[in-house]
Amino acid sequence: MIALQEWVFASPIRDTWLYELLVPGRTGLLPWLIGIAGGLFIGIAAYRKRALTGSGAAAAAVLGALLYAVGSLVWFAALIAFFASSTTFSLWKKHLRKAAEESYEKNGTRDAWQVAANGLPGSVLCVLYSIWPHPILLAGFLGVMAAVNADTWATEIGGLSRRGPRFILTGKPVPAGTSGGITALGSAASAAGALFIGGCAAVCLYLVPESGMRTEAVELVGLAAAAFAGGLVGSFTDSLLGATVQRMYRCTVCGRSVERITHCNQPAVLARGIVWMNNDAVNIISSMVGGAVAALVGFLLLP
Repeated sequence: MIALQEWVFASPIRDTWLYELLVPGRTGLLPWLIGIAGGLFIGIAAYRKRALTGSGAAAAAVLGALLYAVGSLVWFAALIAFFASSTTFSLWKKHLRKAAEESYEKNGTRDAWQVAANGLPGSVLCVLYSIWPHPILLAGFLGVMAAVNADTWATEIGGLSRRGPRFILTGKPVPAGTSGGITALGSAASAAGALFIGGCAAVCLYLVPESGMRTEAVELVGLAAAAFAGGLVGSFTDSLLGATVQRMYRCTVCGRSVERITHCNQPAVLARGIVWMNNDAVNIISSMVGGAVAALVGFLLLP
């Protein structure tokens, strides 16, 4: 049985040139060149689709180069999975979410600050893993990426819900775009987004195992489960922070509660929350919570 399991979960590309290109522990200039090329490809493609600003595309290129050159396939692929899927859903039926997006601090086109908020915790974990390769750090990284992906899917897909959102603290109906508002469709999308990152990671680890890790079912499933748990908790944390401490303004013209400093072409007044707790701060905190939860789950599940 052990021999059969080792055969089933053995990397099918281990003895090929592709494995040598993707395997961890690469040195030299080539990994950086490939990482920069891959990051630029994603950044330019997203920029042309107006999913990233110029600064956002540059930040994505730097982040992609770091995750590929310092990490390996699973680190780089998790970033691509997030950017590709979130860009797709951001553009899908965008006109139906127009009313809700009028309340957001930023529109669907991400800038460098948003890319950094989504990718900085993960890049730190990638660097730490290159120094101390432990599965818990990889689990934490997957939790970070699953959290930002789950939150993006919840926002973009949940914004298409035919039923209005309800406030996470009270369950009362709130206008579309209200921070802390959730829908059943958005919650389901959040779970799917977290599972998507976990599944992509499991496939990548099957193809190119990380150093010191076995590609056994228990390890692949354990990491996928850790990512799923981290993504769900991270997305929930994002909504909770949005409902409590995120800064919110009230429009002096229409009276609407918004994230923007100006609305209806007039300055808005601070209604609640902490002044420095903007959307980027909420994103980075919730992603770190997702990473911590995933690391804990990985500690409990991984052999």
